[in-house]
Amino acid sequence: MRFFPDAEQREFARSLDALLTAGDTPAVVRSWATGDHAPGRALWARLAEAGVFALAVPKEHDGFGPLPVELTVAFEALGRHAVPGPLVETVAAAALLDRLGDPAAAAARLPAIASGTSLVSLCLTSLGPYALDADAADAVFVADGDTLRLAAGPGPVQPSADPARRLSRPSGGTVVARGPEVTDAARYAADVAALATAAQALGVGRTLLARTVAYVTQRTQFGVPIGSFQAVKHRLADTLLALEFTEPLVHGAALALAAGDDGAGREIAAAKVTAGEAAYRAARTALQLHGAVGYTDELDLSLWIRKARPLRDAWGTPTACRARVLAG
Repeated sequence: MRFFPDAEQREFARSLDALLTAGDTPAVVRSWATGDHAPGRALWARLAEAGVFALAVPKEHDGFGPLPVELTVAFEALGRHAVPGPLVETVAAAALLDRLGDPAAAAARLPAIASGTSLVSLCLTSLGPYALDADAADAVFVADGDTLRLAAGPGPVQPSADPARRLSRPSGGTVVARGPEVTDAARYAADVAALATAAQALGVGRTLLARTVAYVTQRTQFGVPIGSFQAVKHRLADTLLALEFTEPLVHGAALALAAGDDGAGREIAAAKVTAGEAAYRAARTALQLHGAVGYTDELDLSLWIRKARPLRDAWGTPTACRARVLAG
C-alpha cells in the first residue's frame, strides 16, 4: 500500500504552497482574528478556484470527489500556511450532506461548497457545543443525536487560545433531517473532520520546525549559532522524527477512508492523536528555542504556535482518539 503522495499530488501541494505564499496568510490570520473576514473570504475564493473544496464534493454536485487522500494533501498545505476559517468544518459538512442521502439538501448546498461561494460550519454536539467561525459562515449545521438542524445564528464569540479560531454556540434554527441516517452521516463527517484536522496539524508542525531550524542557524551565542549546540540538535531531531512518523499514518488513514475499510475510523484516530501530539511538540520546541521572542504576538511564529494546542484537541481529543484505537 502506498502511504505517501504521488507525483501529481505533490505538484498539487506545490501549487497550493505558491498560492498561499503569495496570499500573505499572516496578514489574513490577523484580520480574521479581529472579525475582519474580507481578506479571508478572498483567499477562500482562490482556494476554491484551485479545487480544494471540490475534493470533498461528489461529481454529481460539481465536485471532484470525495477524494480523502487529496484532501489530506490540501489540508497539510493549509496548515503549513496557518489559513484561518472553517476549513475542516466546511468539508465535514459536505461529507455529512453527501452521506445523508437527501438529494434536495445535497443539491441545495454542495455545489456552493465546491465553488467556494459558501462557507459552512458544523457542530456535532456529541463532541462539544461550539461551532467554529459561525460568525463568518453562510450556514451552520448542528447535528444533535438523530436530528440535523440549520442554526438561526451564532452566539457570542468565546475566548480561544488561538484568536483566529472563533468559537460560538449556534442557536435556534430549523430541522433539516431527522432519523438514524443523521447519526450515521454525522459519524462519517466526524471521521472526515478528524482526518483533515490531523493533516492540518501536520502542516502546522512542519512550519514550526522549519522556522525554528532557520532561527537557530542565525541566532548566535558564545560566538556560534545556537543550532550547533547538542541539546538544541536533540530537540529538533525529536521533533522531526515525530513529524516524519506522523505523515504515513495520516496518508494511510486517508487511503483507508477512501477504500471504505471497516478499520478506517481507528486509523484516523491513530493519525489524529499522533499528528496532534507531534504539532504540539513542535510548538513547545519552537517556543523554547526562540527564547523570549517566541512569546511575542508580533512574531509571525505565534500564529502557528497558538494553533497547535487547539488542533490537538479539535475533532477528537488525544484521550478520545486513544480510546477509539484501543477499542479495536
